[in-house]
Amino acid sequence: MALSRRALLARTAFSLPLSATALAGATFLQAGLHAGAVGANVGRAPRDEKIKHKILFFEYGKGPNRLLELDADGKVVWEHKPPSITVIFQVLPNGNLLYAYGGKPTGVRELTRKGEEVWNYVSSCPQVLGCERLPNGNTLVAEQGPCQAVEVDPKGKVVRVTPLTTTEKGYHLQVRNIHKLANGNILAAHEGEGAVREVDPEGKVVWEYTGVENAGDAQRLPSGNTLISCGTQKRVLEVTPDKKIAWEFKASDAPELNITWVSSIQVLPSGNVLVGNFLRNQEGKGAHAFEVTRDKKVVWSWADHKLISSLTTVRAVD
Repeated sequence: MALSRRALLARTAFSLPLSATALAGATFLQAGLHAGAVGANVGRAPRDEKIKHKILFFEYGKGPNRLLELDADGKVVWEHKPPSITVIFQVLPNGNLLYAYGGKPTGVRELTRKGEEVWNYVSSCPQVLGCERLPNGNTLVAEQGPCQAVEVDPKGKVVRVTPLTTTEKGYHLQVRNIHKLANGNILAAHEGEGAVREVDPEGKVVWEYTGVENAGDAQRLPSGNTLISCGTQKRVLEVTPDKKIAWEFKASDAPELNITWVSSIQVLPSGNVLVGNFLRNQEGKGAHAFEVTRDKKVVWSWADHKLISSLTTVRAVD
């Protein structure tokens, strides 16, 4: 691979990604959204008044591109401005944040909740917008142009490059979230093409699911099924290995939410799914995020249109 890279040394040991993610938001809504947001009885189910979430999210769109952390009462407790376009992040077990930045330069950085940078990897590809910290301490980098998953160690040394398959020619929409599976394969969401593919370490496609417009993430569940955020199809989809739909939540299941673009998904310890709703061209109307049960009851939602215009990735850390 004829790519030159430089990296700044990390000072912390890295461990498992995701699961707990962070804090974001502003006005939490458990008994229906306030006037001017969405309306009462969202999802046609009563809210659990006990549910509150601390959340962390990236604002992106017509507002500033920034990372906001909110407490369980919706108050801003921290704000961070990334060096360039950023839409995806991961909260690490030590509380640090890992995110990809897609400007010039482009790469992946880790910082503390005080905003101190402790690790930075700069890529020579045109743009990086996805990344994941692996259990072994390495970092998976979703490079675009060419589309590939690059695994680097804490010192920034490239230890593996896995080619990814997409029909998207322009680099910007080639790949978003990527995950390394327990079998060593890579599961990647190809937003521009509207496809999800699993490839082996050599890049051979071993499984795919297509026709999921603007898919930004796909997560392999313990059952072997795959949960997909289906972007502008306005739905969350769970499919089996043989591509049958096992579960689905659509905009029509809760029209009051004004689901516009499903931009992120997080499976909570309860088994419920926290969903990010990117309100592109629908700013000021609808929920920014919501939690839905497996029986399609919306038990929590959040919107604060005075605080933000729209968001991409949102995570709860409770």
